[in-house]
Amino acid sequence: MGIEARNDEERRRYAELQVKAEAQRTAKELAYQRAYDDAFKRLYPNLMPIASSASQGATARPANQGNGRLAVFVKDDCPECSVRVKALQAQKQPFDVYMVGSQNDDERIRNWAIVSGIDPANVRTRQITLNHDGGRWLGLSLGGELPAVVREVNGQWLRQ
Repeated sequence: MGIEARNDEERRRYAELQVKAEAQRTAKELAYQRAYDDAFKRLYPNLMPIASSASQGATARPANQGNGRLAVFVKDDCPECSVRVKALQAQKQPFDVYMVGSQNDDERIRNWAIVSGIDPANVRTRQITLNHDGGRWLGLSLGGELPAVVREVNGQWLRQ
């Protein structure tokens, strides 16, 4: 209706009505999301949160920018990946797991983490994060087999 307004005053009035309606809708949506999150925690206390590049939105780092932590690239059905992650966890070293080929399937990463012996407490405290790769591995252009444990050093990604 606002684009069909006959004058500036009518256009402003329609714009204000839309802003108010959107604010109410957003408040309801956020209230529902909080209720959903609470219910999920209550019903599934042992499931671990998964981060994806889509859920990180505008705060997601570019594929070639590190955060100072180890990045561990793994794939499903990779016993060597599980062994490497267990060793890093035993060293109490913080790291970010990126599952290559996860196809944004949270359940796939959760199952892999359980089979690989990742302690859910380490995920809850963000000592270890579980992430969908989202093309990050290819973006680094390191090549080679997985698992790959890498860290950014002076703008250069190096295998550890």
